[in-house]
Amino acid sequence: MILRENVLTVSQLNAYIKKVLWQDELLRQVAVIGEMANVRMYGGHMYFTLKDEKASVRAVMWRNDVARLTFVPEEGMAVIAMGYVSVFERDGNYQLYVSYMEPSGLGALYVALEQLKRKLEAEGLFSRERKRPLPFLPRKVGIVTSIRGAAIRDIVTVGRRRFPGVRFVVADSRVQGEGAADEIARGIELLNEVPEVDVIIVGRGGGAQEDLWCFNSETVARAIFRSRVPVVSAVGHERDVTIADLVADVRAATPSNAAELVVPDVRELRRVVEGALARARSLVASRVAGYRKILEALSSRPCLTRPDWSLVENREKLVSLNGRLEEAIEQVLNAKRARFRELILRMDALSPLKVLARGWSLARVLPGRAVLKDSSQVRPGSRIEVILRRGMVECTVDRTIPAAAEEGEQAATEERERQGGKRGEM
Repeated sequence: MILRENVLTVSQLNAYIKKVLWQDELLRQVAVIGEMANVRMYGGHMYFTLKDEKASVRAVMWRNDVARLTFVPEEGMAVIAMGYVSVFERDGNYQLYVSYMEPSGLGALYVALEQLKRKLEAEGLFSRERKRPLPFLPRKVGIVTSIRGAAIRDIVTVGRRRFPGVRFVVADSRVQGEGAADEIARGIELLNEVPEVDVIIVGRGGGAQEDLWCFNSETVARAIFRSRVPVVSAVGHERDVTIADLVADVRAATPSNAAELVVPDVRELRRVVEGALARARSLVASRVAGYRKILEALSSRPCLTRPDWSLVENREKLVSLNGRLEEAIEQVLNAKRARFRELILRMDALSPLKVLARGWSLARVLPGRAVLKDSSQVRPGSRIEVILRRGMVECTVDRTIPAAAEEGEQAATEERERQGGKRGEM
């Protein structure tokens, strides 16, 4: 028989189990390794399942904890999740409430690294267009590394051997382990505030891949990106490329190589300068020789040996041209004169005065002085004036003879003259 006082409601049972689980110290702070499955986001919260070969457990991670993740959780990723175990009272399901999570093993670190690379590349931190050239002759070279490591000695030794007057400013920082990334980023920021620092070398000597992991930090990458001066990455691990290498303006294989890239070789500079001087001397000598030849050619010209020669020569040409011009003008004038005389003669021949000189006269009817061309223009008693070769007379018309009568009278006259001629011959 079941006693009523021992009977629990479902809610009471779930609440009791939740209390029991919370009182267990192991379950209040437990770390669970497993593979993520059924990953989904809702309202910024992440819901998923952790599983291994034999079992699975539900898990949830609240929005504030998700925002602190350094990687993007993906389906099938092996992770270590830390949190507490409790019961979701409504459904009676227990689940893991995750407050912190990280990829499991070095392989997972590489997954996180590739995700960070894709993120920074999408933001343009690796863009070639933003990479700056190194200064030709830096006033000061900044170095971010450990002052206890071999890298600082290599950089300074190589730099001073190449250019004895070069100056270095060092920002001491750890280059591996926890907190190293923050110190490296702070060192870059400090050197950017130092006057006359024209370039910064960031790096360390070689080491295991785990030792170089701070150079894959997003903190270091963004510090390099924000630097006002070019940054050379010298991590000293030629085989693997770190994120610092990708963001830096120039990547060097080793710290020594970084010093060679940043500090010019004074001996090479001297050779370049001496070669430039030799080429300049040769060019100047060649130019002077060429100008000397031009000057000699100019000085031998008549205009310089006898400056008045051009005036004499041109004066003779001017006299010759003037004579030819006068001859041409005379020829034109003669031709025009002859033509003028010809036209005068023609006009004189056509002149009415010439006609009058041969015994002809010109009659005009008075008082209008219209030229008399037909007998019908006048009648007996009309006044006319007759213009002779010399002088003029006024007459009164006694009789007019029409043209037909005149022709008949002229014919009769000619007939009488002909008859008189025949009688004379007889």
